[in-house]
Amino acid sequence: MKHIQLLLAFLFLGMHMASSQELNCNVTVIRPQVQGSETRIFETMENVIFEFVNNQRWTNDIFEVHERIECNMLLTITEGAPGATLFRGNLQVQSFRPVHNASLKSQVINLVDNDIEFTFVENAILRFTPDYFTDNLTSILAFYAYMIIGYDYDSFSLEGGTRYFQLAQQVVNNASNAPQAGWKGFEGDRNRFWMVDNILHQTFKPFRKMLYEYHRLGLDIMYDKFDEGREMVIQSLDQLRSVHQIKPLSYNMTIFFLAKNDEIINIFSKAQGNEKNQVYQIGELLDPGNLSKYNKLR
Repeated sequence: MKHIQLLLAFLFLGMHMASSQELNCNVTVIRPQVQGSETRIFETMENVIFEFVNNQRWTNDIFEVHERIECNMLLTITEGAPGATLFRGNLQVQSFRPVHNASLKSQVINLVDNDIEFTFVENAILRFTPDYFTDNLTSILAFYAYMIIGYDYDSFSLEGGTRYFQLAQQVVNNASNAPQAGWKGFEGDRNRFWMVDNILHQTFKPFRKMLYEYHRLGLDIMYDKFDEGREMVIQSLDQLRSVHQIKPLSYNMTIFFLAKNDEIINIFSKAQGNEKNQVYQIGELLDPGNLSKYNKLR
């Protein structure tokens, strides 16, 4: 009887621990076209990344299983033959949030990081601490975990993700002397440095307010008040004009519209002509690279 009670206690503890993690991340490693046992290193890499991202505690909050943030990490290896320890490639990161009273998921982040370079051996164990840089792969994964959580929290409460953006910035600061690309502002205007620097800058306060109003006061009320929700979506997007005036076509705006333009167009596909025209003008100004999509609203 005691053995059964002990087993049940362990099962309960395991269920509680499983529900405390924040991310439900699907991890895929696309590896070079090789045959046989040589693929094992890439299979191990996929499993190690999966375990690290999903089992690391990123916050002090408790998440139930159904509350975990859904996300994808697709790592494409472009350089690094089997037997090697140095790998290069790109990483696609996507995250989603649920919409109140709806079965659909709203995409929040969609980006591709082309500055991926790291060392990896088959028996690797990824260990992370926010206080210092250990290795590039761990820091990249931790950075995006914090950014995913920050964006998610911002979508549920006004500037609710600040703590996690600050932790992401700490990861960037710790990696500032790393030889690999992606961590320094002078390397370009579309990398990890700028993604978190922008989101914490005063200029982007309207952007963060938009994240909250678009999702919580727009999408989440559409089940009961569709017209009001749609109007709030327009108002929230219109705030981005002030960001654009100061920092046109910023990385964060590109990430947002890459994730959202299809959703926005679907929301307004059956709207009145004046609303369609407003959304078209917003797309024309803020998302010109996808203007052909917004033409559907004309």
